[in-house]
Amino acid sequence: MDSLRPRFRDLHGSGTLLLANAWDVGSARILATMGFSALATTSAGFAASLGRMDQQITRDELVNHVAALTAAIDIPLNVDAENCFAARAEDIGETVDLLAEAGASGLSIEDWDPLAQRLESTEAAVERVQAAAQACARHGIVLTGRAENHLHGVRDLNDTIDRLQRYVAAGAEVAYAPGLRSLDQISRVVAEVAAPINHLTLRKEPTVAELRAAGVRRVSVGGLFAFAAYGALARAATELLEEASLSFIDGVLPPDLRTAAFAPRP
Repeated sequence: MDSLRPRFRDLHGSGTLLLANAWDVGSARILATMGFSALATTSAGFAASLGRMDQQITRDELVNHVAALTAAIDIPLNVDAENCFAARAEDIGETVDLLAEAGASGLSIEDWDPLAQRLESTEAAVERVQAAAQACARHGIVLTGRAENHLHGVRDLNDTIDRLQRYVAAGAEVAYAPGLRSLDQISRVVAEVAAPINHLTLRKEPTVAELRAAGVRRVSVGGLFAFAAYGALARAATELLEEASLSFIDGVLPPDLRTAAFAPRP
């Protein structure tokens, strides 16, 4: 796994990395087979696969999930580590060490406290990013610092940019503000934060081409692939229940891709 970490870092050096989010081993095998250069976990998608809402999984469950995914693919995996499952900054290193052992090539730390249901103060968040960065450096893991303002109703772009700048100064190699929607906002973050920027796609616009032109270095889809799959399941089930018809069969995974993804590995 150590050899995948420099490869993952290099993928941020130029161009725009399309980072596909897998939610279980099967989806990871399919996405890797289709040619993505790297994958990521999704906290919402993984939680859904266990029948739960986002941020309702344990650290042990995440570590085991990461180990299962990295054992199934031969490309880098970035981990949505939420707040690193640590109440104190000094405990973050233990989570990083466990994820490193599980095979993570990158991981993110966010400034939302799920227990208190609030954003961390900037000072506390910087301390936590610094602790994560120090631990990631021991393993060569790419750290992404996340500013969660825009997912929680805080529309202050100046504060978001200030947080991201300070997270980068504290050691984050990639900056990420999920919830940004306008190309103007995204372009300003790219211009003012001296690090590769990850953008979470939440709708059809801006397009990948527009994001690439704006200088975004990484585009991810979060739980969208997972919920698109669950949406297809719900539509197929509705058709069978309400119409007793089977046209959904036309949309099943093609046999050649199924074989390529799920055949035993040498």
